[in-house]
Amino acid sequence: MVGISPKYLWTLSMTKKLKESNLILVTAITPTKAGIGKTTVSIGLALGMNKIGKKAVLALREPSLGPCFGMKGGAAGGGYAQVLPMENINLHFTGDFHAITSAHNMITALLDNYIYQNRNTCEGLKEIKWKRVLDVNDRSLRNIVSGLGGSINGVPTETGFDITPASEIMAILCLASDMDDLNAGSVISC
Repeated sequence: MVGISPKYLWTLSMTKKLKESNLILVTAITPTKAGIGKTTVSIGLALGMNKIGKKAVLALREPSLGPCFGMKGGAAGGGYAQVLPMENINLHFTGDFHAITSAHNMITALLDNYIYQNRNTCEGLKEIKWKRVLDVNDRSLRNIVSGLGGSINGVPTETGFDITPASEIMAILCLASDMDDLNAGSVISC
């Protein structure tokens, strides 16, 4: 179910066009060997609808290159089904992945600093399950030890990297219904 903020419902209910409109939501698909996945299907549907005379609008979010590491088409199709030029869609298409990665890793640095500053007090945390994130699925970074090189470089900790789409910050962004949901109080209360 798609959530719409109540303050916009009155506008939608008064629109006659709404009754004559359709929404096609492509949320998941198993990519084919030809490289056809969510992005290429969505673009194909929009182009096909326009070709037969229907008015179609398409909204895409930045595809994640991380899980496939370019092996299945690089989040813009592969084989005979490709979105070209793919660098326009793969390299900071909307910038949301970069922003989420930066925000998530800033919180990680704050947590690491808190552990360092409170390592010898009763307020110190013993363990944190919060990993850093990257939009790259690098197996060697899934489990690492950070804080090596002496006490000035932090507290040695077993940690690792997840992919950006698996970030808790991404989950908060996806579940937020509007900008008010994204204020600091809402994030902290989650």
